[in-house]
Amino acid sequence: MLEDPFILGGKTFQSRLLIGTARYPNLELMLAAIKAAAAQIVTVSIRRVNLQQKEETFLELLDPQLVLLPNTAGCRTAQEAILTAELAREALQTNWIKVEVIGDDYTLLPDGVELLKACEKLVAKGFVVLPYCFDDPILCKRLEAIGCAAVMPLAAPIGSGLGIRTPHNIELIRESVSIPIIIDAGIGTASDAALAMELGADAVLLNTAVAQAMDPVLMAEAMRKAVEAGRAAYRAGRIPKSTYAKPSSPTTGKIELARP
Repeated sequence: MLEDPFILGGKTFQSRLLIGTARYPNLELMLAAIKAAAAQIVTVSIRRVNLQQKEETFLELLDPQLVLLPNTAGCRTAQEAILTAELAREALQTNWIKVEVIGDDYTLLPDGVELLKACEKLVAKGFVVLPYCFDDPILCKRLEAIGCAAVMPLAAPIGSGLGIRTPHNIELIRESVSIPIIIDAGIGTASDAALAMELGADAVLLNTAVAQAMDPVLMAEAMRKAVEAGRAAYRAGRIPKSTYAKPSSPTTGKIELARP
C-alpha cells in the first residue's frame, strides 16, 4: 500500500479503510478493532459527544495520530447539518465533516435535496466536505461540482449488511467523478468490501459490520485484508467476462489419437 497512497482532503493516507466508533460492546473492543483495521481515519457522531463534559471521554482514549472525521448523523435538514458541523469544528478543531442529512427514520436514506444545500454552504464556509449520499452518478457529479472533497455513496441502507445492491452504479460513479469515492453503509462482510474496491472505490467506511460482528477484532482484520486485496485487483485489471468458456491451454500441436 506504500506505493499506492490514498489522498483525501489534501492529506495522504496508507490505509483505505475508515472505521466508525459506535455500537461496539465496549471501549476496549472498539480500540482493538481500530488497531486491527489499521485505520487512520475514524468517524465520530458529534451528537454522541457531550461537548460540555469535563471528565475523560472516549475521544481521549483514541490514538492521537488518528484523524477524526465528525459526522452530522441524525440531522434531518440542511440547517441542522450546518449547525452540527460548526459545533464539531469548534469542539474538535477540525474542518473535516462527513455530512449526513437523513430523509426519514424508517429507511435512514439520505435526503438528496437537503444534502446538496448543506454541502454547498459548508464548502463555502471552508469545510472539507464528505457527503453520505445515494449511489446516484448524477448526484455525485453535482456534489463534485460544488466542491466536495469526496463522495460517499451507500452500498445499501445503513446497518443492513446487505452488501452492494447496485454494483453497476458504483462503476458509473467511478466514470463520472474524479474525486475519491468512499463506499459507506450497507457493507456486511469482507467480500462486500473487496467488491467495493474492485469496482473502483478509493476507500470503504465501516461501522456496524465490524462493531456488531461476533468477533469485532477479527472482522476488522478481515476487512483490512479485503480492502487491500480489492484495491490490488482493481489496479491489476480483471480479465473481460465471456459468455463461453475459453481454453487456458493452446489447442495447436495437440496429439491426435488414431481412431479405431
